[in-house]
Amino acid sequence: MTASRIFLARVAGVPVFDPNGDQVGRVRDAVARPRAAGSPRVVGLVAEMPMRRRIFLPIGRVEAIDAEAVVLGTGTLNLRRFEKRQGELLVLEQLLDRRVTVAATDASATVVDVAMEVDRSGNWSLNKVAIREYTGLLTRRGQLRQVSWSEVRGLAGIGDHHGTAGILALLHDMRPADLANALQDLNDKRRFEVAEALDDERLADVLEELPEHDQIEILAALAPERAADILEEMNPDDAADLLAELPEGEQEALLDLMEPDEAQPVRQLLAYTEGTAGSVMTSEPVILAPDATVAEALARIREPQLAPAVAAQVFVARPPMATPTGRYLGVVFFQRLLREPPSALVGGMIDSDIDPLSPEAPLGEITQRMATYNLVAMPVVDDKDRLVGAVTVDDVLDHLLPRDWRDRATVPVPAVPNG
Repeated sequence: MTASRIFLARVAGVPVFDPNGDQVGRVRDAVARPRAAGSPRVVGLVAEMPMRRRIFLPIGRVEAIDAEAVVLGTGTLNLRRFEKRQGELLVLEQLLDRRVTVAATDASATVVDVAMEVDRSGNWSLNKVAIREYTGLLTRRGQLRQVSWSEVRGLAGIGDHHGTAGILALLHDMRPADLANALQDLNDKRRFEVAEALDDERLADVLEELPEHDQIEILAALAPERAADILEEMNPDDAADLLAELPEGEQEALLDLMEPDEAQPVRQLLAYTEGTAGSVMTSEPVILAPDATVAEALARIREPQLAPAVAAQVFVARPPMATPTGRYLGVVFFQRLLREPPSALVGGMIDSDIDPLSPEAPLGEITQRMATYNLVAMPVVDDKDRLVGAVTVDDVLDHLLPRDWRDRATVPVPAVPNG
């Protein structure tokens, strides 16, 4: 059974076992990633194998850990040699014996050990530090005590004392959702500075992961022309959701600043009633003509910018290919594409058994039908049999969850079961 707090110096050298009970190696260090505020998050352990080869063990693979052993859960073990990435922290190598300052007293101290703690969502963070504090009376040996990470100056992390460039360097490799969380940890001034420094595509990806009130505040802090550029980089459905929160005059002003071909699908989405398929769909699914080949279809769904739910199928329609298309014919799922020769035409493998949604279909109907047919996306077709978009499972979840579900201050954290 794993304790909720682990002092890392005490597990250095303990054996690591795979699920079969075979020893993989021994723990040599822990890898943490600084965050915009608060203590660094532990992302994995470094294990040393025979011949002094060191590998990375993601913390999610660790089934149990204590002072006797580390046990891994099932899964493939990546044997590639460990290399520390920019911004990562090797806890034992970089922190043990480091001279630090106790914030409350300005007393000098030395780091003796660092503890990681697990929260109720299962994430591990460096939250406690064992230090030897030197006072006027104990100058030779010092006093051992435990303090919180935030009580010590001189440890690794991101804070307001870092410049924007330093914060950007630490956040460089984060996924958009993680970067959005990091931005929420910053004060308003620093958040706007970081947002201003991000390029348009990166900022658009991050805005899509932020709560609505943060989206609006950041967009309002940008020059109108830059705000329009960011909206152009966003998925049309996300841009429409954001603009729907603005007063009508501000909506129209930003739409007028956007390129007409970028603004048009956003305008179309804004015209649908809230809570319907039309209001939550993406207007840019993968659409092909019936004479397109399997090779062309596979090339389209391999495009890296496509979300997995969008890339799970191609929709087939008569020209024109942009929504609203010509007559909708049906869908071809990617598993079918993988089974057919590259030269085969998608028009010969269309699945037309699933009735498409109408733009006015309510969320309850969408959810029920997607669950009934085990689908991750459904076509939306208007009364003229034209494909106008597709509703994906992430669109549905985004609108079924509470409006503030992305806000870290309000989202309830599930408890981790004992045992």
